[in-house]
Amino acid sequence: MPLLLVRNDITKMAVDAVVNAANPSLLGGGGVDGAIHRAAGPKLLDECRTLGGCRTGEAKLTGGYDLPAKYVIHTVGPVWQGGQHGEEHLLRSCYRRSLELAAARDCESVAFPLISSGVYGYPKAEAFRVAQEAIAAFLQDHDLTVYLVLFDKTAFLLGGAHEAVQSFIDDAYAEAELKKPRNLYSNRWQREPKGRPDEDTGELFAPSQLEDACYADARPRPSMAPQRPPQPPLPGAKAKQPDTDLQRMLGQLDEGFSATLLRLIDEKGMTDVQCYKRANVSRKLFSKIRSDPRYKPSKTTAVAFALALRLNFAETQQLLSRAGFTLSRSYLGDIIVEYCIREKLYDVLAVNELLFDYDQPLLGS
Repeated sequence: MPLLLVRNDITKMAVDAVVNAANPSLLGGGGVDGAIHRAAGPKLLDECRTLGGCRTGEAKLTGGYDLPAKYVIHTVGPVWQGGQHGEEHLLRSCYRRSLELAAARDCESVAFPLISSGVYGYPKAEAFRVAQEAIAAFLQDHDLTVYLVLFDKTAFLLGGAHEAVQSFIDDAYAEAELKKPRNLYSNRWQREPKGRPDEDTGELFAPSQLEDACYADARPRPSMAPQRPPQPPLPGAKAKQPDTDLQRMLGQLDEGFSATLLRLIDEKGMTDVQCYKRANVSRKLFSKIRSDPRYKPSKTTAVAFALALRLNFAETQQLLSRAGFTLSRSYLGDIIVEYCIREKLYDVLAVNELLFDYDQPLLGS
């Protein structure tokens, strides 16, 4: 883990390997294939000529040449023929064989396009589902970062869930708007832009002066007496002890995020590996959290662990508070996460699909 969705030009991805949705000849073509060949330069075509083509569902590796990536992995996706001719099996094979080649070369990061979803006609929603499932299955036993480089939002909607999420968002924003404090003086100041006269002097109060006058008695006034600088303690005098209430509060600190997370993993009967893989978090990051009791994760990482542990909304808020965060109705991404938790949608990759569609930060590493 993790699997990350990004909107980008795949030829600009600075990863160990980019995957090319190639044609069987491996000699270049249109779409992603043509873009990769143009960006890599003529030496890529020269090497491809020596490979003897590639069969559907298979993959072959070349150098990256002028690309930021070290390698290009060429794979040939199936042409869509209605779904009854083994297309899904072949498409899954494209991802698996490409990842096997990357792992054999000790690649730590790989970028995929959505294979077969262009001129080969594979329905985008189905192509995305197969890609996500095939990559996630491989990552259960391997530690590398995989990017799925996407462009078209319509490929990533979770069916009818999108309408339900949008309705939940609209309701949440409406509720938050009703709870906003209102300025009691706004209408008065609009009617009296020049302020109002003081009853004693007849002078006009500006709006800011009016507020100062209303709260004058409630605000502490500075002392007119000259302030003496602090004096050093006399020799032999005992130092003043810290406030006992503060000492008591410091002695009652809640457990930190790391301790809370590890305790919850045990309580849920999960292994560390199961938890961080479900959270779409890398082993390296989890090791940092485990080894440092004071480690403070990002909010997206903390939320990912809450989903991996299948916490309810109150439990999620409690876990997030250990890292100094909360889910708020003021932020779109937080509302989407709240919806997913309340609907018991705990699959981090599925939640990321929704967040991606709304251009929100994704969960995990």
